[in-house]
Amino acid sequence: MEDKIISYGGQAVIEGVMMRGQKGFAIAMRTPDGSIAVHKESLAAVYRSKITKIPFLRGVILLWDALGLGMRALTLSANTQTGEDEKLEGPALYLTLGTSLALSVGLFILLPAGVGGLAEHFLGWVNLAHNLLEGLVRLILLVGYIWGIGFMPDVKRLFGYHGAEHKTINAFEAGAELTPATVAKYPIEHPRCGTAFMLTFVLLSVLVHSALGDLDIYWRLASRVLLIPVIAGIAVEYIRWTANHLSSPLVRFLIKPNLALQSLTTREPDASMLEVAIESFKTMRQAEQEFSL
Repeated sequence: MEDKIISYGGQAVIEGVMMRGQKGFAIAMRTPDGSIAVHKESLAAVYRSKITKIPFLRGVILLWDALGLGMRALTLSANTQTGEDEKLEGPALYLTLGTSLALSVGLFILLPAGVGGLAEHFLGWVNLAHNLLEGLVRLILLVGYIWGIGFMPDVKRLFGYHGAEHKTINAFEAGAELTPATVAKYPIEHPRCGTAFMLTFVLLSVLVHSALGDLDIYWRLASRVLLIPVIAGIAVEYIRWTANHLSSPLVRFLIKPNLALQSLTTREPDASMLEVAIESFKTMRQAEQEFSL
């Protein structure tokens, strides 16, 4: 089960789905004329290095690379819809990724930290209280943002492909035939979803930040940024652990909040979306065999 549980992941892209294995990834996209275009590549060497065996460190490095991979997948799918050649790659790709991360850090990390700091300084709240407030503000911003963008028509379709991705991986892990009619019967939630990572990160941040005690505002803000890799590494290991112990009633109870939040980031896919997700998964499996030679 290790191969099935850990090796395969995916991401919804514009009118398509990206599936990632151990050695390669594939993107299947619905083109403007209604056909399905596919693209496959080998993964970076880091996915096959000894780093993937080092707990906590592997999570940070692979997460960063996965963000770059996700940006590349989104770029490929966007260009497929417009018919343009790919232009966002290399330094431009990582500049875009860095800008997006900086904005995310400002909104979801520093702003809540500032609110908690104000409660500590002006209201005299003690350590755990102002860190709980910070975590609550961070959670409200995260859920509110996901809920808000979910009303956009393009994002609704993106979330539909997200649901198709989950159903396809769930069907594969259950050993089912990968056809739209069969895959449609499987759950729309999946324990290794990126949504689960975000919620786990928020909850773990309360515990880690509380362990630091009271800090002045400058060290408070700096610590929130510096500890992002640490908390991310812990979150990745937690999600790996739960994914490997789904037979435990305790684990199934622990992941309920993660699965519940996915109701905001997934939609029931239609048959055409399932076709794309299945094609992406099958192409990724073929790529795995090709890049193993």
